[in-house]
Amino acid sequence: MDKPKSPLDFRLMSLKFRLRDFLLPRKEVLKEVAIKPGFAVLDYGCGPGGYVAPASELVGESGRIYALDINPLAIKMVQNLISKKHLTNVETILSDCKTGLPNGSIDVVLLYDTFHALSEPAKVLAELHRVLKPGGVLSFNDHHMQDDEIRTRLTDGGFFSLLERGKRVHNFTRIG
Repeated sequence: MDKPKSPLDFRLMSLKFRLRDFLLPRKEVLKEVAIKPGFAVLDYGCGPGGYVAPASELVGESGRIYALDINPLAIKMVQNLISKKHLTNVETILSDCKTGLPNGSIDVVLLYDTFHALSEPAKVLAELHRVLKPGGVLSFNDHHMQDDEIRTRLTDGGFFSLLERGKRVHNFTRIG
């Protein structure tokens, strides 16, 4: 399926994300998702983990964060973040599609700045649909795509319908 970025490309992307996160803290973006204590959240394509710590704080001790990425360097960076910040409710998953999570076990999926790079997006959407609880939310942002393309590509498969368009994210709900 997909291939991870080279170590150099990944490190450059990580630096760019650090600047982005400084200018607009990820917690501000997550406010549009309404993550609650006790939620299970999957950060699909977590990269260096910009959303991991703020999401961990939002779900609290009773919640769980799953940080998934195809790149072993991303997983290593998130594991370092987990250790440094003593995040006891975060687990990493190295994968290019399959999460290994049970059916209907996730309240919210974060799919940010990843979709445009997927070689088989339909397979990924099917997997996200499988792991989301009925009524679960797929929160989506990809600055490489226009609003119309986002709505079309995420709703055409019959897995999701648009719930709301926020300032920075599109929130879709699981169908069926």
